[in-house]
Amino acid sequence: MKCNSLIFKIIFLLLVPFLIVNCNHQEQYKDIIYKKPSIIPDPSAPILSPEESMKTIYLPEGFKLELVASEPMIEEPIAIAFDGDGKMYVAELLTYMQDIDGTNKNEPWSRVSLLEDTDGDGKMDKSSVFVDSLILPRNLLPLDDRVIISETYSRNFYSYRDTDGDGVADEKKLVYADSTRFKGNLEHQAANLTWNIDNRMYLSRRPYVFRWDNGNMLKDTLLDGPEGQYGLTQDENGKLFYSRAGGEVVASAFQQHAVYGPLEMEGRWAEGFEEPWPIIGTPDVQGGTKRLRPDNTLNKFTGVSGQELFLGNRLPTYGDLFIPEPVGRLVRRAKVGTVNGKTVLSNPYEQTEFMASTDSNFRPVHARNGPDGCLYIVDMYRGIIQEGNWVKKGSFLRPEVERRNLDKNIGNGRIYRIVHEQMPPEKPTKLLAKSPTELVPFLGHSNGWYRFTAQKLLVIQHATSVIPLLKKTLLDNDSFMNGWFGKEKDSGIERLHALWTLDGLQAVDKELLIQKLTDKDTRVRCAAIRLCEKYLKAGDEPLLNHLYQMTEDPSIEVIIQLVLSIKTYKDKEMAATVIEEIVDAYPKNEVILASSTIMTSSLEALKIEFGERGGTTKKSIFRGHDIYKGLCASCHGQDAMGLKGLGPALVGSPRVMTKDDTPAIKILLDGLSGPIDGKEYGVMTPMKTQDDQWIADVLTYIQQHFGKMNDRSRVRTKKVKKIREKYAARDNYWTIEELERSE
Repeated sequence: MKCNSLIFKIIFLLLVPFLIVNCNHQEQYKDIIYKKPSIIPDPSAPILSPEESMKTIYLPEGFKLELVASEPMIEEPIAIAFDGDGKMYVAELLTYMQDIDGTNKNEPWSRVSLLEDTDGDGKMDKSSVFVDSLILPRNLLPLDDRVIISETYSRNFYSYRDTDGDGVADEKKLVYADSTRFKGNLEHQAANLTWNIDNRMYLSRRPYVFRWDNGNMLKDTLLDGPEGQYGLTQDENGKLFYSRAGGEVVASAFQQHAVYGPLEMEGRWAEGFEEPWPIIGTPDVQGGTKRLRPDNTLNKFTGVSGQELFLGNRLPTYGDLFIPEPVGRLVRRAKVGTVNGKTVLSNPYEQTEFMASTDSNFRPVHARNGPDGCLYIVDMYRGIIQEGNWVKKGSFLRPEVERRNLDKNIGNGRIYRIVHEQMPPEKPTKLLAKSPTELVPFLGHSNGWYRFTAQKLLVIQHATSVIPLLKKTLLDNDSFMNGWFGKEKDSGIERLHALWTLDGLQAVDKELLIQKLTDKDTRVRCAAIRLCEKYLKAGDEPLLNHLYQMTEDPSIEVIIQLVLSIKTYKDKEMAATVIEEIVDAYPKNEVILASSTIMTSSLEALKIEFGERGGTTKKSIFRGHDIYKGLCASCHGQDAMGLKGLGPALVGSPRVMTKDDTPAIKILLDGLSGPIDGKEYGVMTPMKTQDDQWIADVLTYIQQHFGKMNDRSRVRTKKVKKIREKYAARDNYWTIEELERSE
């Protein structure tokens, strides 16, 4: 809105100091961290009431914890999500580790509940079972009045809707069908379906993405997409942050957007970032004593999950990454900084965590931005946090669990929100009933939850009626709040969402992109460059020339995006020439150097390597490649040279690189524990739930790609079957000594 009247201009000028203070409030506070209590090396694990447990949870001065929901309203919560009206959906794993052996874990007894705060006090006071009889729900994404849910072991996605307002879904529609069932461990399956700023839906693992199209999810592939485990989040530009608990990788794949593949760099974590600082002894860690300090506290992140990049406006932590660590009973706050274009994570506290508890049952597993501008923490509140394969007979964990009776602590759960005493929560605004025109202003809201939710709703509704308004917003380079005081002072973030919303409505053309290549906001210029890629892939040389003119842009982020996008140009030789000029101009920038290689997926390289092999063996190798990359690499490394403390090198292993497949097949089927060649590693989890073909494929790939054992044929499924049947009664891990003694 233009300030045309003199009166309005005067009022506006009077308000500017207040608005500037309000917009910059997040920079006014410096945390005073709590004094750490004395560590109890071997704590007991009594069940505490929510109120008692809250007294054991430490936060920096100024931050407070509020109870949002607890048992019996919810039990075993693993994830939450808010719909456009601020109602909370909770995924509850009611069969997860209900005893030490995980009995009945795959029964359809889990659910998704719907919670509401009817009086606006921040505490949920109304609940219903939205969807019942589920098998360990792991994907939970509200759309409009529909919610996408998927279950463990299933690759199908369904949308659920409550059509009569009773809080119970009475409509179920299949929106993506894939009859292939996942047979592996539940911790190794894709989760956390996330609607990205680019209007695609990403998973924590698997090399594909989805688009929403007229009530269905359409699948597309990613070029060597990053592989994480439980937990996925994005920053305000849509860059995704992954983590891999199994590989003890606290945060990964955040140097560039997932569409360009994973890029890991030295120095991506500040010194000491991998060390957590619990305030309680944690002897129940699956890595054993090597993962404990002398006072029994966890010495390395091992259970990271459910991370969230905070984009709210009611805590002085905007842009920080919050990482739950349920094994350590803590939540890490990570500052996300940039050094010459490289993203670097650091802990703002000296050997201390943002949130930590002395309650042995405090198990933070998920963090989420809320519509009130605050941060929500899901506490599964239980004794055992590790899945049954890591608590088997012969494991380090099992006697620890039994000694402390952790397996008896089940059936609880708490959801908290973190507030700041000088920044009270906002009263949520309901979006679902708003018209498209009414939704557009929320694209510039200071709370990122509203920005992303409004964009998602406009795209889902295919709200073409607001295209002119979005273009006006996008082209107004100097707009200041557009007369709506709920927005940020800087309207660049509004233009960023307007641009991506237009893309979701298929209303972005080349002329519009060319105009936005000169936007004054770095974030908008980077987005415009990325959106040029569909024209670059078609060989649009004039547009390439426009991008070439940007190689002197003052922002290193823009230069890096140019490199990433120009790599997609149809003429790879010409693309390489342009990129070479950029590299020559920035010879010491490690991000540009690392990003400059023309993209070729590892599978494409594999096809070249084994292009002459027989069809059956070649297919086995390709299938094994996908398995290894998505699972095995997190412990053994992408190059199979091993990762310290996690998994030994497979290259050169006398149990793997040999014509006798028996030892390797045994390990894959029943797992491995104990020292390996004099070194300690984490437990190798059993893979016997996988079929014989799966076992044969991954071993074939390892031997022939890493071991160069091309003189032999593929591993045969009939041999896997024979060994499986011979040791069918076995229920514990192998050790190296047993393998050397056995037939």
